Amino acid sequence: MLKIFGAAALLGAVYAQNSSLPTVDLGYEIYRAAGFNSTGNFYNFSNIRFAQAPIGNLRFAPPKAPLENRSAINNGDVSRICPQSSPAWGKPATNYLTSLVLGLPAPNETFVVTGANSSSPVPPRDPRESEDCLFLDVFVPEDVLSKAGKGYGAAVLVWIYGGGYTLGNKNLNPAGLIAASGNASNGDIIYVSLNYRLGALGWQSGPSYQAEGGVSNLGLYDQRFALEWVQKYIHLFGGDPNRVTVVGESAGGGSIMHQITAYGGLKGKVPFQQAVPQSPGWQPAQSNLQQEDTYRKLLNLTNSSSLAELRALPSEDIMRANFQQVTYDAEWGSFIYGPVVDGNFVPQQPGQLLAQGRFDQDVRILVGHNANEGTYFTPPSIKSEETLVTQLRSAYPYAPQHSIDTITKDLYPAVFDGSYGYRNQFSRANLIISESVFTCNTNYLSTGFKNETYSYLFAVPPAFHGFDVPYTYYDGGALSLSVMNRTIAIALQQFIASFAENGAPEAGGITQFNMYGPDARVLKLNVTGIEDVRDSNANARCAWWQKALY
Repeated sequence: MLKIFGAAALLGAVYAQNSSLPTVDLGYEIYRAAGFNSTGNFYNFSNIRFAQAPIGNLRFAPPKAPLENRSAINNGDVSRICPQSSPAWGKPATNYLTSLVLGLPAPNETFVVTGANSSSPVPPRDPRESEDCLFLDVFVPEDVLSKAGKGYGAAVLVWIYGGGYTLGNKNLNPAGLIAASGNASNGDIIYVSLNYRLGALGWQSGPSYQAEGGVSNLGLYDQRFALEWVQKYIHLFGGDPNRVTVVGESAGGGSIMHQITAYGGLKGKVPFQQAVPQSPGWQPAQSNLQQEDTYRKLLNLTNSSSLAELRALPSEDIMRANFQQVTYDAEWGSFIYGPVVDGNFVPQQPGQLLAQGRFDQDVRILVGHNANEGTYFTPPSIKSEETLVTQLRSAYPYAPQHSIDTITKDLYPAVFDGSYGYRNQFSRANLIISESVFTCNTNYLSTGFKNETYSYLFAVPPAFHGFDVPYTYYDGGALSLSVMNRTIAIALQQFIASFAENGAPEAGGITQFNMYGPDARVLKLNVTGIEDVRDSNANARCAWWQKALY
């Protein structure tokens, strides 16, 4: 049953900036709260700088601590997001999903989105886009802030956004999550959200790039830097740096897996104690040649011959090239950029590191995935064995033929009687993408942590990838229009909030959330009920993908 509530139900009034709002002295800058939510009784400290602008010599370099600027109190009124880029296949994919949801015939579109001329005009950008984008927000309940420095430390929830590692930003309203930690008028947790570099500016890689001094996986370094900022400064807002939970969906969840396995566990504890990866995913790029090709394309797009020349480019030029690289080169289901094995931050794929015990094993885990993860990323044109193999060759261009044969003949054979979970070529490809990119990752986490995790399955129809985000951020506002069941939304928020506070997910009147355990149990959230079921990812297919034989 569709349940929609007015925005005023939870959002409350937000008072404009004024001198009566509290300030927090970070040492390098002083920030005043940008606003106050009078219904939830929490302050929003917006757009706090956690690193210097990554421009000039800091472009394609790890983040640096911000410079001191105490000349005036900062109200955080200048909103910044990192340069965005969305693949051209995204629009027809969205139209296709809409048709499926509404039960309509597939749209009559040409599903060819690659090979566009690189000189094609770039649409107007969001005016907030800037390379100088390494900022975060802190939402803190009034009661919590009033106890800062008095021996009390509130639990902290840190959001890392998704978006294919090429788009997204920190700006979601946490009113519902904060309310779930206490009640509608007094929350108990601090909420932090952060930006990190995207696309070419955050995820460039390759042998030549690294040989010239470029650092791969910069988005992970940005996230880590922001998490270390939380460790250093969150007590000033009344938070406890020893009670930090990171949460993120899709690329955000995939980033969290990379943070847990960072450096193969050789650099001590991670800067958080708990994690909630939702649909953690990324498209693995195993080949140095694949990464080298991407770097060469960026150089060609900018008429550059070296990393030094890329660093000297005006922001407008590098941002345009970033947009073109993803929009015009990305084949269906691909975003060009994302985490890569770099021999440092990412010594191997996270699945391998988890299998080998090379990660911080003291992190507590609540992980989730959706019942229909792959549909958005599966080309509707897959209707034959030939088109399926073509898609696999696109996704894994340097995989040995033996691996392609293993996928198509042994793991996902052309058997369409339903015994393998599919009845046509599209559904077969959908399952391959779901497991290889998203859902098997949740199993790697649970088995890596000796089955002592909590795991849920979001199955509210149609349960496509990302459809759980409005439930996580349910607040009665515009984002909540797609929430089909308020009970599930509130339960999910309470699970996350109680896990952040107490290390165990609980929700009033809801079936007990049991650990994954040796029987691979997950809690299935559906409009027809909430029940304990066996994890479908506890299978031989996921065991094969975990070896990264592609």
